[in-house]
Amino acid sequence: MAGNTHSSKSIMVVTIVIAVVLIALIVPLSLKGKGAAGSGADEAVEVRIAPVAQLTIAGHEAATSGPRDGASIYKNVCSACHASGALGSPKAGDKAAWAPRLAQGKAALYTSALKGKNSMPARGGAADLSDDEVKSAVDYLTGLAK
Repeated sequence: MAGNTHSSKSIMVVTIVIAVVLIALIVPLSLKGKGAAGSGADEAVEVRIAPVAQLTIAGHEAATSGPRDGASIYKNVCSACHASGALGSPKAGDKAAWAPRLAQGKAALYTSALKGKNSMPARGGAADLSDDEVKSAVDYLTGLAK
């Protein structure tokens, strides 16, 4: 029976030695493979964690070299809702719908357009618009209802 215990201990020691040797060989090889990938691995991570979708307003212009005029801002941003009356927005040129809003004055309309109101997001959802560009679009849109 004593020989059996000695044999079990020998097998256990050999198993542990083999495990340590394998770990000593495998770990450096696995780390070397990761280091060789470099920026390619970083790019792969960026692709995997990128958003599934992005929200863009159809026809919205990218940043331009100068300020945009009210008509082009209306066409590219505001018309998404104000052309059809989507989400309860007053339609462009609808004098009856715009009358109570015009009665509040331009300052109130500018504030609504800049900060958002009801379903309309701030700046109509185009965060890249300057205050003056938003005001220009408000002037253009209200001019259609006069």
